[in-house]
Parts: sequence; C-alpha cells; structure tokens
Amino acid sequence: MKLVVIPGDGIGREVVPAAVRVLQAVLPALEVVEAEAGWRTFQRLGVSVPQETVEAVRAAGAALFGAVQSPAWKVPGYRSAILTLRSALDLYANVRPVKSLPVPGTRPGVDLVIVRENTEGLYVGEERSDGEVAEAVRRITRAASERIGAVAAHLARQRLTVVHKANILPLTDGLFRDSVRRVAGEKRPDLEVEELLVDVAAYHLARTPERFDTIVAPNLYGDILSDLAAVWCGGLGLAPSINLGEGVAVAEPVHGSAPDIAGKGIANPIAAILSGALLCRYAWNTPEAAETIERAVRRALESGAATPDLGGTLTTEEMTRAVLDGM
Repeated sequence: MKLVVIPGDGIGREVVPAAVRVLQAVLPALEVVEAEAGWRTFQRLGVSVPQETVEAVRAAGAALFGAVQSPAWKVPGYRSAILTLRSALDLYANVRPVKSLPVPGTRPGVDLVIVRENTEGLYVGEERSDGEVAEAVRRITRAASERIGAVAAHLARQRLTVVHKANILPLTDGLFRDSVRRVAGEKRPDLEVEELLVDVAAYHLARTPERFDTIVAPNLYGDILSDLAAVWCGGLGLAPSINLGEGVAVAEPVHGSAPDIAGKGIANPIAAILSGALLCRYAWNTPEAAETIERAVRRALESGAATPDLGGTLTTEEMTRAVLDGM
C-alpha cells in the first residue's frame, strides 16, 4: 500500500502527520510519500496543485489531504487545491459519515452517511460578471447523477434519501432526482428510496438526525448539509471525509486550515485520523484496520482526552498519543 501525504496549509501540517502515525501503527508496511498543494504552494509556484502531485496521487491510488487556505476574494489564476484535485482525478463521490461520539454536546444514536456529488453543480467554477450583474453556471448531468446514485445505493443500509429542490429548479434538480431514483431502483430494488427538499432535509438533520440512513445530494447541498450534520459527531474537528473516484481516493478532514491556531500545537487531529480510517475502509479494503482506528478514537474520547476545541487542554501530540495508546 502506498499513501501520498499532502499536508496543505495551516493546521493541515500538524494533523496530517498525526494521522499518518496512526495509520502506520495499524499498517506497518504502508509506504508514505509527501507531495505539496495549497495556498502556500500557489504563492510559491503559481499553481495550487503541481502536476507532479496529481500524478503521484494517481499512481499511488490514495492520498491524505490536510487543509487548504483559500482567499475570500478572487485571485487571478488561483483555484482551491482540493477542488483542483477533485477535478483532475475525477473524484466524483464525497462520502461523509456522521456517527455519534462520546464528547459533550453530541447526540446518541446518530449514524448516517452523506454522499455528495463532487464534480458538478455550482462548483464547476464558471462565473462571469460585468461589474453590475454576476452569474454562475450550475451544471447537472445525467451521467454524473447516475454514478453518484450508484455509490449512494451501494452504501445505504435500508433507506436512501434523495435531496433536491426540484420544485424551484425542475430541470437541474429534477434531472438529479430522477437519475438517482432510477439507478438506485436498478441497483438496490430492496432499498427504500425517499426524497426531501433540501430545506426540509436541513430541518430534519437539525431536529431528528436519527431518522436518516444515507443521504445523497448535489454538490452545494451536500456540502452545507454535511457541515450541519457534523455537529452531531462533535463538530468539524471530529468530522472525516473521503473523495472517491475510479481507482483513486483522497481522504480529508472536514475542517479548514484554522489560521488562528496554526502553529500552536493544539489542533484536534481526530478528524484527520478518522479520515485515515476511511482510506482503510474504502481505498485499501482493510475494514479491520479502519475499525481498530475508530475503536481507539472512541476509547481516547471516553477516557476524557480532549483538545481545546472540545473543552480540554491536550495538545495535538498528546491527543495523538491517547489514540495510539488505545490501540
């Protein structure tokens, strides 16, 4: 097994090495190579993702990405590193599990997955403006909708919830909804398939998240809903994700680069560690290794181990050791 490590920006440079140590503890033969991407890379090289990084990930088939710091204004020539990787490697499925963890403020009994179409929608990045009117292209295709529907149907246990806003966007969201429902019916005739408008889905996620099994949504809706749902697992510092394509996977913690705490050694490594577990499950087909990591995380949290974002005082290093000690 080979892993390309891309620390990225900010706290990515602190939490990714922690996750790699945990992965190497369960997979001693894991070969690790480092590559670069992110805002700092753009400032130095003029591109957020060098072609060498894309090729390294494609060759290895698996990568762990840390975090990206993106400017809040348009910078000529710049595009988010993670969006660039998703596009270049056709990482069409973003998978975000949300599972109750033993930390204050979480809710017991939550165990859901949000599957987000990862290549289309408003995130195609085609915008234009004349200074008075600004427009953005929102692209939905049958092919992309069908393949994300197939992934979601495969991951669902008993029920699949298709999220859309076809009452307002009947052509784009209607195409997504109908394509997903058709392929889910073909792939899993045993599966219960329901649909919810995105605002209704947000309401239920905030009020009764236990009702959900697997949610599938277009890009923007999935992005927002998965961040909302992360509150039930303890917040963004505990939320993992993985981007899947054909023969390639890039895992990434959900949190950002957190420049306010970068370099202080207090970033929570759990989201990155759990993202590594997703690589074990989805990229390398080693579910036992994934379960070992997830159990160790749970044991550490049950013991009271907590970084400042969870109300504790542990450093990144101390939290990492607490997980390793639970293996």
